[in-house]
Amino acid sequence: MFNSVVAANRAAFAALGVDPADANGSEPAPAERIEPDEELAEWTVEISEDHPDRLGVGDRVEFTKRISDDDVKQFAAASGDTNPLHLDDEFAEKTRFRGRIAHGTLVGGLISAALARLPGLTIYLSQDLEFHNPVRIGDRVTAEVEIVEDLGDDQYRLTTRVVDEDDVVIDGEAVVLIDDLPEDD
Repeated sequence: MFNSVVAANRAAFAALGVDPADANGSEPAPAERIEPDEELAEWTVEISEDHPDRLGVGDRVEFTKRISDDDVKQFAAASGDTNPLHLDDEFAEKTRFRGRIAHGTLVGGLISAALARLPGLTIYLSQDLEFHNPVRIGDRVTAEVEIVEDLGDDQYRLTTRVVDEDDVVIDGEAVVLIDDLPEDD
């Protein structure tokens, strides 16, 4: 019950354009408050089909979130990628990017977030990525995935992109297997 009330409050804050952290000053990091199959108020998800038996060519999912300084720091700690381009303002100012940027793999991970919203249990089989533009801390980016081919045996080929407004930051292609969800006991 408590989690439902908290989720409803977060959604209400988001709908009003208020950052929940600003409202109470002590909002825990997303990693400390996420549960399986939960959606956080700061995420936006759009899906064209929500039933696995009706999935097909042309079905799409979009997952949008803002890349925060905390996201970058947590990713560096989790991955071990402590490149100063991502973590050190003074160093990053001297590079071709003229400031800190998010890890490419962190941004590419939003594709996985979009794929996780496909109906059923989505299992990555392959992913090709091309990095085109940097993502800066604070940018709100959208991962877009679209089924472009049914390969049979519950496998699909998808186009995968991450965009920052009209700029493509990552372009690629994935192959996934979509299993049925396990039945509850």
